[in-house]
Amino acid sequence: MTTAISLAARIVGVVRTPRATLEHVAAAPRTLDILVVTFVTAALSSALLLRTDIGRFALLDRWERTALAVGQQVDDARYEAMRRAAGNGAAYAVASASASIPLLAVVLSAVLVGAFRLTGRPGATYSQVLAVVSHAGVILALREVVTAPFVYARETLANPATLALFVPALAETSLPARFFGILDLFVLWWTVVLAVGLSAVYGTPVRRLALAFMGVYVLLAGVLAITMALAGGTA
Repeated sequence: MTTAISLAARIVGVVRTPRATLEHVAAAPRTLDILVVTFVTAALSSALLLRTDIGRFALLDRWERTALAVGQQVDDARYEAMRRAAGNGAAYAVASASASIPLLAVVLSAVLVGAFRLTGRPGATYSQVLAVVSHAGVILALREVVTAPFVYARETLANPATLALFVPALAETSLPARFFGILDLFVLWWTVVLAVGLSAVYGTPVRRLALAFMGVYVLLAGVLAITMALAGGTA
């Protein structure tokens, strides 16, 4: 019988020794505690930021830029509605964290279990996959903690941790700039950790899984960037 390791050890292990940690997690699945901690961490980091004047203005600016980026017009009435909504940043933070932590874990786990079964690898249970995906979410929660100070200092919710950092000369509204600006370094890290964990569960080579997950992410980023460019937005 595998001895479960502590919550703190699992959190640190996902960052430092993901394979060994996720092997333990898969052998003795525990999900609720890690989901609660990662959700609270992500929600609190975002809520504290959005309660500030800078955070509220940055949220309003993001919504306006997003609307313009997909070709929508923002008239005075719509801007005022967005301004009022930005005043309730805590609710936005909770909703965003709910979608990116527990909801993502539950839905993605079901998709992964189904995908592996279709490819002839039905060896893992849903609870094992959910435990692995939930623990990989430590990386997504860490992203909120790390990026919050940079967002505050820059006074914009534009992601400070994307591949756009390495191509600063590109015009902001160009297709390549949009594409690189969507590719989040933490999400790329998360896909690798996820691949490591699922490799431990299913026995599939890490490299193959990591390339598959990154490929899907890059494809989605490309589709979104092209959609924004075709919409004729200016943000």
